[in-house]
Amino acid sequence: MAYEILVLDIDGTLTNSKKEISPKTLDAILAIQKRGHIVVLASGRPTPGILNLANELKLSEYDGYILSFNGGKIINCKTNEIIYQKLLSKDLIPMLYQDAIDHNVGIMSYENDCIIAGTPMDTYMEIESKINHMPLKVVDNFIEYINFDVTKCIMTADGNTLAAIEPILREKYKNTLNIFRSEPYFLEIMPKNIDKAYSLGKLLEHLGLSKDQMISCGDGYNDLTMIEYAGLGVAMANARDVVKQAANYITLSNDNDGIAHVIQEFML
Repeated sequence: MAYEILVLDIDGTLTNSKKEISPKTLDAILAIQKRGHIVVLASGRPTPGILNLANELKLSEYDGYILSFNGGKIINCKTNEIIYQKLLSKDLIPMLYQDAIDHNVGIMSYENDCIIAGTPMDTYMEIESKINHMPLKVVDNFIEYINFDVTKCIMTADGNTLAAIEPILREKYKNTLNIFRSEPYFLEIMPKNIDKAYSLGKLLEHLGLSKDQMISCGDGYNDLTMIEYAGLGVAMANARDVVKQAANYITLSNDNDGIAHVIQEFML
């Protein structure tokens, strides 16, 4: 069966170490879109943090899609139609904030084009702000400020700290939330069942395509589900070991045009 849809994680996959799309990768992605293939950017980033790359890839011209917040939201780039969205209830914010305080880690969420921090700014929050080109606002009372449903929260700390609390919070919220790390220093707090694979399933239903027609490429922990789900799951050479083990194919690194290589091998 021919591959019709290419799903790309962004950081460590589509973009190189400079957070840029190389000319070779850009040309390859534009080439398959001209042939009618669908491209999806699937990232833990908030939607505003993906738009500049979507514009560079001309997704609005070719009916491409953005899957943001690790699957919390999918939009059609041409029409801005929300294809799928699931929100995190504001009623959970007080408990999550208290967990962050109890474990001495940071917590943040999103409001429109702004990152909202409920704890003092740390290095990892600054990374999130820089990656997404979004301002960071530290609020005095996170619980009172977040009086609306959000797409996700993120807890921040060094990798060892989050590795220790991740199983604790997973057990505590096993019936309510999906909790996993996208980076060693980012602990994603998502609505139950939401991850990249689940939401891609919703998109495939919308498009009338099957997962056998899909290639998913990634490098991080949060890419694992979509790599296992896709007809062809691709890990970058720079991917986490667990991602490589789950993949059907390992391509070149993000600094060596690994995505262009996949396109040449399987779609052109």
